[in-house]
Amino acid sequence: MNQTAQAVRFDHYGDRDVLYVADVPMPEPKPGEVVIAVRAAAVNPFDTMIRSGVIRDLFPVDFPSGQGSDLAGVVAAVGTEANGLAMGDEVLGWSQSGATQATHVAVPATQLVAKPPQVSWEVAGSLHMVGATAYAALRAVAPKPGETVAVSAAAGGVGSFLVQMLIHQDVRVLGIASSANAEWLDKHGVTPVPYGDGLRERLLQAAGPHGIDAFIDLYGPEYLDLALALGIPADRIQTTVAMERAAQIGARTDGRHNATAREILVELVGLVASGAVELPIAATYPLGRVADAFAELEQRHTRGKIVLIP
Repeated sequence: MNQTAQAVRFDHYGDRDVLYVADVPMPEPKPGEVVIAVRAAAVNPFDTMIRSGVIRDLFPVDFPSGQGSDLAGVVAAVGTEANGLAMGDEVLGWSQSGATQATHVAVPATQLVAKPPQVSWEVAGSLHMVGATAYAALRAVAPKPGETVAVSAAAGGVGSFLVQMLIHQDVRVLGIASSANAEWLDKHGVTPVPYGDGLRERLLQAAGPHGIDAFIDLYGPEYLDLALALGIPADRIQTTVAMERAAQIGARTDGRHNATAREILVELVGLVASGAVELPIAATYPLGRVADAFAELEQRHTRGKIVLIP
């Protein structure tokens, strides 16, 4: 193995222009860890929140800091007690070290699962964050077959995965997104509802006489107020982003941490491998263009995932 790796770094909080790629010592596996030669690592809005410093009270970092939590790759070194993995194994998973946007990273073996051959590297390297977030959001509102659930940002990274999971459970889904995403949503069994003025009326019309049973917000606090205006009980309103407003009204705020478990990732991989759920890939970038990847992500109009390919 080479003596150096490359990794995304930032030395202080700021905009995406603080990001750079540095040569770093090749990681060595501690007991229970393996070193992964990374083939794909997604970029996520959570990365932006950490790098900008807006959540430094909850998630402080030590500088220079790495970045990233999702990854897929090949086992390049195996530490002691890393049971069940061997050199050359193709895997996907997550890391809590915030350092997956790199050519190599050490990861606990318990945070990795086998990558099926029918799942692409780009999808595998994007799966944990969106999958766990979607899984937690779905479980928070606990829809029954036949119920109607509205989802904001329904064509984004988490949204596009979540709406398919809901459809897979025989839930009727109203997907709030731009008109440009209507065809994709309709193709996947979702009733598209364009956002903008008159949204409440469009949702009521799309829902029909039964109304809307639950609301999952993936965008912002205005959608929590909309859910209340639609008469949805607070305990069936879930958000992954509007935590302050959720606390005020008693809405759910389940997130990735509520569904970060190896057995859940195995279930999510199975959904993708079987074709029940697809994870769209919007764009790929080499590691050296990490700032460009985040420039596209931060426009907030991406269908599916943006992925770094080291």
